[in-house]
Amino acid sequence: MTVLSSELLDRIRSRAAGYDARNEFFGDDLDELRKAGYLAPRSLLETARDQRLLAAHAPATALGINMHLVWTGVARVLAERGDHSLDWVLSEASDGELFAFGNSEPGNDLVLWDSLTTAVPVDDGYAFTGTKIFTSLSPAWTRLGVFGKSPDGQLVHGFITRDTPGWRALDDWDTLGMRATQSHTTVLEGAVVPASRISRILHVGPSPDPFVFGIFANFLLLISSVYAGIADRALQLGIEAVAKRTSLKTGLTYDQDPDIRWRAADAALALDALAPQIETLASDVDELVEHGASWFRQLTGVKHRSTETARHVVDQAMRLAGGGGYRSSSELARLQRDVLAGIYHPSDTESVHSTVAANLLGPLA
Repeated sequence: MTVLSSELLDRIRSRAAGYDARNEFFGDDLDELRKAGYLAPRSLLETARDQRLLAAHAPATALGINMHLVWTGVARVLAERGDHSLDWVLSEASDGELFAFGNSEPGNDLVLWDSLTTAVPVDDGYAFTGTKIFTSLSPAWTRLGVFGKSPDGQLVHGFITRDTPGWRALDDWDTLGMRATQSHTTVLEGAVVPASRISRILHVGPSPDPFVFGIFANFLLLISSVYAGIADRALQLGIEAVAKRTSLKTGLTYDQDPDIRWRAADAALALDALAPQIETLASDVDELVEHGASWFRQLTGVKHRSTETARHVVDQAMRLAGGGGYRSSSELARLQRDVLAGIYHPSDTESVHSTVAANLLGPLA
């Protein structure tokens, strides 16, 4: 059962435009969501549904919160498969700690398969040095997941706390959309993760480890949910607009125009396909369904379809709304900017097609 009451969602929506205009973190939203219990762990299916609803009211808030929910989802995936190494994440998230991702790096198109950050062994842990980009929740996280490569070529994953020495955030988040996420660049300068907070040490390259599966499954499905939520809201606004617009030529409102009706139906047909895909895969993760080598094809595929469908739906909604949607003050204009962020999240279009081709045809010779 969702903790997102209609009153809470209305308040969150009322703040979204201001956060965007001021390029400001969604602090009040975070406070209310924390008090409502939204940061607490729950099933992936419940989380995906909630995130779609939240994104329809405030896309950047949903995208930022996503990063915390991915980590609690990873911990759940492991625990449900008998690995309790991240149970502390579930416990601390339930107590109100806020988790974020410090994984993405400039120039690293291998994402989780390699790292440009160094992880040097020190007494009882590893010291991390490198640059991480797109650190959503930068002003507020209390636990940051990071990874880097050790001198012997292993990928070391772990968590620093906000009071860990040796890190700093750059005030460099000034983007086209998703501005309230405040995803500043994070610079690690010998930040030490103690051995007790090292979550995985893996080989370079693709890994079947459940930790990696948990990251991909939660990240890709929750990202998909956020962009589906943006499309939900855009279509709603487009439909509301055509009912209010009147044609001088016919004297009828635009919802009676056959071409407009076709455009609205086209958007709805595309959007209707997303819920069965996202929710079926989320349920499969929760229920430990085994898709074997097809998992990554299906997970990257649904992320690709969701973000591309959302862009198409928002575009159709802009056409439905007419010139009013082009004003910078319109909610649709903000959604048009926010939805573009979908093309920058892993897995990108090229990577998705490579993954699917390898599943169908085997690896390149």
